[in-house]
Amino acid sequence: MMPFTHRLETLYASMKKVGIDTLTLNPGPNLAYLTGLHFHLSERPTLGLFTPGKKPALILPALETNKVASNSLEMETFPFGDNPADWNQAYARAAKNQGLEHKKIGVEPVRLRVLELRFLEEAAPGAEIVSADEVLSSLRICKEPGEIQNMRQAVTIAQNALNATLPLIKIGMTERQLASELTLQLMRAGSDGELPFQPIVAGGPNSANPHAVPTNRKFQPGDLVVIDWGASYQDYFSDLTRTFAIAEISTDLAEVVQVVAQANAAGRAAGKPGIEAGQVDQVTRKVIEDAGLGEYFIHRTGHGLGMESHEAPYIYGENSFLLSQGMAYTIEPGIYIPGQGGVRIEDDVVVTRSGSESLSNLIRELIVVG
Repeated sequence: MMPFTHRLETLYASMKKVGIDTLTLNPGPNLAYLTGLHFHLSERPTLGLFTPGKKPALILPALETNKVASNSLEMETFPFGDNPADWNQAYARAAKNQGLEHKKIGVEPVRLRVLELRFLEEAAPGAEIVSADEVLSSLRICKEPGEIQNMRQAVTIAQNALNATLPLIKIGMTERQLASELTLQLMRAGSDGELPFQPIVAGGPNSANPHAVPTNRKFQPGDLVVIDWGASYQDYFSDLTRTFAIAEISTDLAEVVQVVAQANAAGRAAGKPGIEAGQVDQVTRKVIEDAGLGEYFIHRTGHGLGMESHEAPYIYGENSFLLSQGMAYTIEPGIYIPGQGGVRIEDDVVVTRSGSESLSNLIRELIVVG
């Protein structure tokens, strides 16, 4: 229970600074982080309420109450049944318990749905609904040692799964076949069932699309193959990318792989406490620009990682946000040449007391498969 108590204290201190009386949370990473409870967004309007000086409250379907009963954090529950006509009553009881009328209520701007919002507005007349982004953006950004250990394990699982998959790649195999095999290996290696995202497998010209969706295209000699995948372990994610060659590739494409590997190394080494996130992007990008390939690096260098596959801090050139110990993010430079192919090499990095550490260590040089 200790982590949840500490996290709630941190939350309430942040709320006090910005004048928010109550925070509301939909099912998702922030609710799980503060309570240890997991719910899915569904047609049933589940909502958590956090008010300093009161027990956290949950408005939830009656069928979910056993989760709360067995949880270590003491909470008030306001269950509702299957009849939507009665749901507003649960919201009214919770609002009275938390004293929401005429208060300032903070919400998750990217997650709160109109469904919950309308029930909340009806239950708390005169309340001011505001964005709690300022509070939430810093809530999970610095990882505790246990969180980093979970991420480290998620990386290990992902790497083991890829290593088990690589021997299966052969000429004529399709992107979809490889993606499905990698998904199976992730489960066998110990990943939780809810992956951070479905693996991206893109070969030949398709690899020039950073967010390609696996197709029925068959691998051919001379293809570059980009594999972007991740695992989940006890709520925490990994996110990795490596690029492979099917048989021999052209000298030009081999040189592109070398440039991306050098940019990746520069980015991994750049992070440290007190440096701007944008500087990490600039250091990484300069390697590719100096090679004359800057126009083909068409996205930011990376993004934060933890209970979500994309979260703060975001590693783009104009970001003046200062990195601190415990922050975790990806370094994933890429070069994408339309009609020819793409290269991306991605690692997961955590900021340490004096520098940064890559949680991933898979070989980054070009590997020929198939």
